[in-house]
Amino acid sequence: MSLKAGIVGLPNVGKSTLFNAITKKHISAANYPFATIDPNVGVVTVPDSRLSFLVELYVPKSTVPTSFEFTDIAGLVEGASKGEGLGNKFLSHIREVDAIVEVVRCFDDENIIHVSGRVDPINDIEIISVELVLADLEIVENRLGKIEKKAQTTKEKDVCLEYATLKKCYEALSKNIPIRKINDFSEDELQVLKGFRFLTAKPIIYVANVSEDDVVLGENDYTKRVKEYASEEDTSVIVMCAKLESEMAELEESDKKNFLAELGIPTSGLDRLIFATYHLLGLDTFFTAGSDECRAWTFRKGMTARECAGLIHSDIERGFIKAEIMKYTDLEALKSEKSVQEAGKLHLEGKDYLMQDGDIVYFRFNV
Repeated sequence: MSLKAGIVGLPNVGKSTLFNAITKKHISAANYPFATIDPNVGVVTVPDSRLSFLVELYVPKSTVPTSFEFTDIAGLVEGASKGEGLGNKFLSHIREVDAIVEVVRCFDDENIIHVSGRVDPINDIEIISVELVLADLEIVENRLGKIEKKAQTTKEKDVCLEYATLKKCYEALSKNIPIRKINDFSEDELQVLKGFRFLTAKPIIYVANVSEDDVVLGENDYTKRVKEYASEEDTSVIVMCAKLESEMAELEESDKKNFLAELGIPTSGLDRLIFATYHLLGLDTFFTAGSDECRAWTFRKGMTARECAGLIHSDIERGFIKAEIMKYTDLEALKSEKSVQEAGKLHLEGKDYLMQDGDIVYFRFNV
């Protein structure tokens, strides 16, 4: 299951530094706009203590965590929707991702140029928001212009549905409201939207990039403003120091834990961001476990047991019989498969069972 989160922001806010930390891959993080032109793509593993528990319990020959992709997209500038600063190319890169991670500068440093000449995180957010809205609005207006006459004279269901959906988008976008804030789309209208890959329809999370001094405090005046703004959007904010996270990425895991303990921070900002982005993408995890392999599998919320079986192999989906399901919490509490079974907590489920986050599964199949 290939899903991508795109890291966006204005130039010099810390995007590439954050990407370096996420992927431990060193790319240019130069102090000038457009240090990143083509998007850098890296695969990250999702931190999950449940998989660690399963490894301790089963002592498998191999361990495979779940993962997804982060893409570092070059810094947008005001006027990107009109082609400013290679804007069209950057916007097309954003269109290819499934969710947006927007890095916002929340630190003062006279040695690092700010493209607007001053640090103002809300202004930065609104610049990008406007550019994404304008880019979507242009697509909507162009398409409405092509189908409006036909939609008003035809009884073709598909044409009328597309017109009604785009009119709803137009009304929001013309008021500078992102499409993701429209909450009354029908299932059919949502299907129409998928074909357009609108920028403002994508879920978003903000990263408030602070200085090393502020990371222990967890906030400053800038981050408070970002949190207030995000709360009105019902959007999450992760406060972290990208520079510090990049440095910690070079440490061994034990040294990293000791360093965090010295700072009094329970979890790195990076782990919190990866976990939050994973769920922003609408993803959950099921597990397969045994002496040969313990593995975490990514699936979309709402997938059935048979569909999840297909993530492992198409033959398992085709020959699906039943799914033996243990809940992770039951196995953690009872410490063994035998105890789970004796407690009556091992369940057989059919093909239409909706998989749950934390399910440990063995698929019965025959081909």
